[in-house]
Amino acid sequence: MSDSDVHVAALCGSLRDGSHTRTALERALSAAEQAGATTELLDLREYELPTFDADRDREDAGEADELARRVREADTILLGSPMYHGSYASPLKTALDYCGFDEFEDKTVGLLAVSGGAFPVTALEHMRSVCRALNAWVIPHEAAIPNASAAVENGEFTDPKLEKRVATLGRRAVQYAAIEPDPDSFESDQNVGAAGR
Repeated sequence: MSDSDVHVAALCGSLRDGSHTRTALERALSAAEQAGATTELLDLREYELPTFDADRDREDAGEADELARRVREADTILLGSPMYHGSYASPLKTALDYCGFDEFEDKTVGLLAVSGGAFPVTALEHMRSVCRALNAWVIPHEAAIPNASAAVENGEFTDPKLEKRVATLGRRAVQYAAIEPDPDSFESDQNVGAAGR
């Protein structure tokens, strides 16, 4: 797979209009484009996603099936979320609950988390655990943006080091899009999931 064949999609777990998470994901996608990929921001504000219910087929759950299709068609997925109560945000959790092995198995995933305070380490850890359960390969480089209101102002990074870290995530998303992970994770072997529901 050449870099020009790579398609990177970013799932934004923040619904805020002035989302720092969205700003950061857009910067990562810009870097992925500069590396030769096509990109797509999957803005969860634009999807009707009811709370996940395993008794309801995905096809009958608003636009969940369409979202899952777009995730499935990407070569690399970037997951971005603000940190809420030490974890990632519920809109992203709902989106991920509608996906499964068909969307994530053996896929390259990059992680980005934003916090109003200290480093959003636990949010990154929780997203990484979900990716392991789905047997995705998570890029070792991850982007953490603490003190987001000071780090991003008017849609622009104020800290060039943070901006470089986010851009590097976008480049790595292209660089590692065709990696073949091996072996499967222990968590993926234990994950029954909800069979596309």
